[in-house]
Order: sequence, then C-alpha cells, then structure tokens
Amino acid sequence: MNEKISVIVPVYNSIDCLERCVRSISAQTYAALEILLIDDGSSDGTGALCERLAREDERIRVYHKENGGASSARNMGIGLASGAYLGFVDSDDHIEPDMYELMMDAMHDRPGDVVQISRDEVDDLGRRLPDVCIPPEQVRFCRTEDFLRELLLHRGDCSFCTKLIRRELFRKHRFPEGVLNEDFRLLVEMLQEIEGITILPKQCYHVVCRQESTTRRKTRDSFSRVFLDIVDNADRMQELVDRVYPELHVYAIRFNLFQRLDYLLHIPIPQMVRKNDFYQCVKRYLRRHVKDTVRNPYLTGKNKAYLLALTAAPRMVRKVHAFVRHPV
Repeated sequence: MNEKISVIVPVYNSIDCLERCVRSISAQTYAALEILLIDDGSSDGTGALCERLAREDERIRVYHKENGGASSARNMGIGLASGAYLGFVDSDDHIEPDMYELMMDAMHDRPGDVVQISRDEVDDLGRRLPDVCIPPEQVRFCRTEDFLRELLLHRGDCSFCTKLIRRELFRKHRFPEGVLNEDFRLLVEMLQEIEGITILPKQCYHVVCRQESTTRRKTRDSFSRVFLDIVDNADRMQELVDRVYPELHVYAIRFNLFQRLDYLLHIPIPQMVRKNDFYQCVKRYLRRHVKDTVRNPYLTGKNKAYLLALTAAPRMVRKVHAFVRHPV
C-alpha cells in the first residue's frame, strides 16, 4: 500500500478557494502522495499562494505555465507525474481525508484500472444541491457497456475528479484541449480499453458549483461553447455505439436528442439564423428523428413535448422559454 498517487490540480485565479482544496489533499490518510499544482497563468496572486503551500508540505510541487485552459494544465501534470496512479482535483473543490485510502483499498480488492468515488455538490454558500449522480448502496463493479448506458441516460459520472486511474491508461491518452465537456470525451475513449469501473458509495468528493462556472451564462446573449461540444460528443458516442455496442442504439439516440434539446434551450435567439451552420445541423437532425422522439422510451413526456415543439418552431419556442426564465 505504498504505491504513489499523483494528484493533479489545475489552478487558475483560485486564490479564494485553493488553500482549502490543497489542505484537504494534504490531510489524506493515504500518505504516499505527490501533489502537482499546475498554475495556468494566474494573475491574482494564486501563483504565490501555490509556492507558500508547497513550503508547508514537501509532497507539493508547483509548476507555472502560460494560460492554456484546464485540459492543458492537466496534460502538463500527467507528463510530470511519477505516481503509479493518477487523481485529479479541481481547485474549487475539496475531498474527505480518507478518499484516496478507500480508493486504493478498492483498487487492490478488485484489480482493475479505474476506481470511482461518489460525490455531492454545494453552491457558493455551502448549501447542498440535489445529487447529479446517485451513489450506489454498496461497492459496485460496473462493466464498460453498463457504464456507457448510464452515461447515455445522464445517470453516470464522467468526471475525472472522482476517479483514481492507473497511470498506464494515460500512456496514449490526453485530455482534448480547446474544448469543453472534455472529461466525457476522454473517458469514453478509455472505457474501450478496460473491463469496467469499480464505484464506491461514500460521497468523498465535494463539488462547489460557483456562479462563474464555464457552463453558466453571464448574460442573455452569452453562450458557452460547452453546448456545442456536448452535441459533438453525442455524435461521437453514436458512432461508437453503432460500431461496437449496437444493443445501446436506442440509448444513444435518446442521448443525441437530449443533448440537442439542451443546446436549443440555451442558444441565444440572435444566433438562431440561417448562416449559423451548427444550428441548422441541429434542426435537421431533429427533423430526421421525429419518429425517434415520439417512440423513444427513455425520453420523458416533457422532453418529447419540447423536442417536437422545437422541431416545428424553434425560434418561437426559444423566445417563450427565454421569457419564462428571464421575464423583462
């Protein structure tokens, strides 16, 4: 049980939350850690805070780089890591003291490549939010096909922050840079190389949902590219399913329709124009899959009503939806 874990923390302008994050890692009951703080071009004094924290714990190593995004910082950390296993923690979040000990125990109890701990979420004020992913009642080994099904039903956890991963899996994989929803894309690639994932029930990873999150809109007309990337990833998933897991086809169709629904409910109305090729492709997809919308057993009645309405009159439905959510 002395195999080293490399914990990679991408850091960018996190001066208000980084100390809690790092101290929660330093306090782990599993001591064989190295903690890699990758300062991604911070401009608020976070870099100096990283250096101070490193002076307090010899296991902390700090690296500074030009700003390139979280995936770029994570990839740098992967290249620098010396541990047999890799873990990732976002600088906004924090973890329970026994998280990595529990994950290493599970890694040895059932030899494999990936162990997942459960998570909870709180808002900026510390108020508990509904669980995005329901923890299992007991330790569960989820085979790759079953895990993919859970992802397609939006019940699975694609975050790398809740995973402990054998370093060897990263030998030919890195996080895609310049895109969002990057965890989903990389995890789907890795799932094809493993038998499955061991999932632990205890909620040891605490996600803090901050208002300035990249997936939140700051104004009515701002539009995070995550809503484009989730559609692209849905298409990638459809291709994989039809090629390797044809029995999951109906789930993949449901996933594709749902991701396009999410896109259409967030796109600013001024961007719903003929010259927007991506928007036009989304509309064409819905029109080709009207029967799938009606017949798919894994879409709710509300999902189907919205999808059919958006297929028929996307701009009008979007205007009504925008007014209901943000009345003038």
